[in-house]
Amino acid sequence: MALAGFGLPTPVLAGKAGEVTDLSGVVVVRKADGQSRVLAVKSDVEEGDVVATTGNSYARVKFADGTQAVLRPGAQVKVVAFRFEEQQPKQDNVVLSLLKGGMRIVTGLSGKRNPEGFRVETPSAIVGIRGTNFGLQFCRDDCAQLVTARGGAPANGLHADVSDGAISLRTQAGSLVIGIGQFAFVQGPAMLPVLLSPREGTRIVLPPQAVSPLRHGGTVGEGGGLECEI
Repeated sequence: MALAGFGLPTPVLAGKAGEVTDLSGVVVVRKADGQSRVLAVKSDVEEGDVVATTGNSYARVKFADGTQAVLRPGAQVKVVAFRFEEQQPKQDNVVLSLLKGGMRIVTGLSGKRNPEGFRVETPSAIVGIRGTNFGLQFCRDDCAQLVTARGGAPANGLHADVSDGAISLRTQAGSLVIGIGQFAFVQGPAMLPVLLSPREGTRIVLPPQAVSPLRHGGTVGEGGGLECEI
């Protein structure tokens, strides 16, 4: 279960948050009322939705503020809250919850003009952002297909890397800021986040089909350029 602000209430607002701009394979959304359906390119993504990719699929979601999230195979991400009003920056509120698997995020206007209003909840830590490009991978005996620089699968817990800007990882034990080129690991919600060397860290890469310029919707980043280091 995600940390959900360590007891603080999380607002859930109804309405469209963004749309699927690119996908491959079967991608499913579970709505707030419990109903599920298969997504396609240009499908809307709304507050309360849980978007899930299968083991051989991926999805790219572009939000109304320009934020882009690429869900790796086997991921589940919930749009807990999304509020973006161009004329009211202080009202921005973007809350995503990584329930399973991994994703990369390039933040949009909300992350630049009101970073305090943008966070990603995970089972191990709450991730705050500072206008950035970063990857998250949560492992729970399901990362055997990933290989670290040292060889072998990543340990259970939350793995993070930053390609641009910075993020903070906050748990019940404390917090840690990681910047460009850095890696971090959080074993659980009661543990301190720790920095890892590049040799020890896990870089969350995009699936090959997500970086091909021939795919519908282009690639992650502004202007169709690949901004995620892979």
